[in-house]
Amino acid sequence: MFSFAVDARSGRARAGTLVTPHGTVDTPAFMPVGTAAAVKAVTRRDLTDAGAQIVLANTYHLMLRPGDPLIARLGGLHGFTGWTGPWLTDSGGYQVFSLAKLRRLTEEGVRFQSHLDGSAHLLTPERSMEVQMNLGADIAMAFDECPPYPAPREAVEEATARTTRWARRSRDAHTRPDQWLFGIVQGGVHPDLRGRSAAEITALGFPGYAIGGLSVGEPTDDMLRVLEGLDPILPADRPRYLMGVGTPEDLVLGVARGIDLFDCVLPTRNARNGQLFTSRGKVSIRNARYRADAAPPDPECACYTCRTASRAYLRHLHMAGEMSAATLMTIHNLSFYLDTLRKLRQSIRLGRFEECRAETLRRLLDPPQI
Repeated sequence: MFSFAVDARSGRARAGTLVTPHGTVDTPAFMPVGTAAAVKAVTRRDLTDAGAQIVLANTYHLMLRPGDPLIARLGGLHGFTGWTGPWLTDSGGYQVFSLAKLRRLTEEGVRFQSHLDGSAHLLTPERSMEVQMNLGADIAMAFDECPPYPAPREAVEEATARTTRWARRSRDAHTRPDQWLFGIVQGGVHPDLRGRSAAEITALGFPGYAIGGLSVGEPTDDMLRVLEGLDPILPADRPRYLMGVGTPEDLVLGVARGIDLFDCVLPTRNARNGQLFTSRGKVSIRNARYRADAAPPDPECACYTCRTASRAYLRHLHMAGEMSAATLMTIHNLSFYLDTLRKLRQSIRLGRFEECRAETLRRLLDPPQI
């Protein structure tokens, strides 16, 4: 039912296959973010055409609306949404600490008021498991405490220790055999805390491991140092998921350090705000220079948007407030992210990863003139 195998390596970079009850994911892979069980501005067909193999949904948001019991009655995320490929759900921990109002943290869990209507809730490791089992995603996350950045070392150390205790409770409460549960490694930017967390979480025997608490404002060098320190500690035969990261260059740097799964809201959020990621750098479509530009958004891209729409047309749609602007630009950004990971996978299998990594970073960090 489940399996994961690494079939090619180049340095620390890995290419592999993650098999789930609802389909296979080629890794390293990017997961479009469908916070409320939908990737904003695009349809399921758009996701398939762009090459998405797995989609992420959010426990906190779906618990509050429409409610996990309703989704369970309607066939879980697969039956409720019609997306029949793999799903992954996060634990809700990050959103409780970043979105909810009037939080009160105890060893039991987090009491909070909904950001939607002010209603009172208690999210514990056991409740998070209940919600995620109701949602029925192929992969669920253990409930964790994600400390902010910056935070005093003492606070990070306390959150890291609590994450281990909550991971054990999450494992014990999780009883759905057709769902994998990943443990989450915390520890901020402190190498010793990260090492301690990784050792404690892996000792609990999860089938996969997520790295949380990054891309929260820390310098990129600190993030890379954490990933390099975790690579020899995390089991080599288990999938590794870097949560919430990041820019296209972050993905390249993460793959080079042994990461298998990524998610981030940037491609969809930036598209709705008029920014396109391209092989020739970022395009801010509101710029007046694109008013009469007949070129496609990215001449090297074969996505639906680049085959059918010019920069001038996208600018017009965006400036006019047309909904199709968000759709067309989201299709392109997701295609760009997914295609970037596809090229990296191929380069690992062909033994050309270092060449691909260097060229991709060069174009991303020092793009030619558009």
